[in-house]
Amino acid sequence: MLYRRLPVILECRPRINPAIPERGAFADVPHPGVICNFKGRMPYKLVIFDFDGTLADSEAWFFDAFNSVGERYRLRKVDAEEIEELRGKSSREIVRRLGVPAWKLPLIARHMRRLARENTDGVALFRGVETMLERLSGRGALIGVVSSNAEETIRRTLGPRLSASIGYFECGASLFGKARRIRRILRRSGLAASEAIFIGDETRDVEAAREAGVAAGAVLWGYARAAAFARTEATTFGSVEEMTEALG
Repeated sequence: MLYRRLPVILECRPRINPAIPERGAFADVPHPGVICNFKGRMPYKLVIFDFDGTLADSEAWFFDAFNSVGERYRLRKVDAEEIEELRGKSSREIVRRLGVPAWKLPLIARHMRRLARENTDGVALFRGVETMLERLSGRGALIGVVSSNAEETIRRTLGPRLSASIGYFECGASLFGKARRIRRILRRSGLAASEAIFIGDETRDVEAAREAGVAAGAVLWGYARAAAFARTEATTFGSVEEMTEALG
């Protein structure tokens, strides 16, 4: 990979994706047309993040990989128009809409993790994430990551320095199995559920937070659109800068 051929000082830096304005991923540009509902500071002692779509921009890679995996597991293909429509649906509605049998979900997830390990060059952090993690760590907050992705893949994208700021990695979670991983981090941290928040980019992340008893946060620059969170009680963030202000 290219970054391995750069000087050693650069190898310790995370990969940053400046993204594009219309997707709302800039740290200082809210998602257009979105009304966010966070109100003031949220100084949680434990902040747990989903990874893909929340901290890292893996959307383009995911959709390319999904149709490839779909051929292997005999799923129907989805075009750009349908993808955009699905972004306003809940995670469970999407699974039903695509007609994915429950028994295939673990197989697909495992295959996607393998592909992600082999193709990390196309995934980078959203701009502003590095600063946010540094601010959280600087104020003494504990930071965790709960993801369906593999820990090795996540650490490679974060880089050694930011990886060291993450106190808890719970990776390889099943599609609807993140609540158990959140509870595991709570036990390890010794903190109460009321002192923690889990932030993701899909409705299944909000469900996991509620099931684990922690506060729920949702970012609006990831996979799901604001409409998907309309029936949830999640605090929504329209930009990385906004989330940094709330949490830091």
